[in-house]
Amino acid sequence: MYVGRDMTELSMMSKKDWKDSELAFFHHSFQQIVPYLNAEGQTIHREIVEEIEDRGGLKRQEADWTHGTRVQYD
Repeated sequence: MYVGRDMTELSMMSKKDWKDSELAFFHHSFQQIVPYLNAEGQTIHREIVEEIEDRGGLKRQEADWTHGTRVQYD
């Protein structure tokens, strides 16, 4: 279950200020509803994808004892 800031709060911030977990969660959410998104939703999803790409993807650089190499949002 996602525990974090909701889209209302995040929409008032630059995507650069979002956490990786927030980008991952909302990217996954938007992927599930792509056929139903209007132009505004498509723009938001594209901005999320662009921010993920600008950061070099969502994979952690290395794993440790408590974290894998994938960003977990739940």
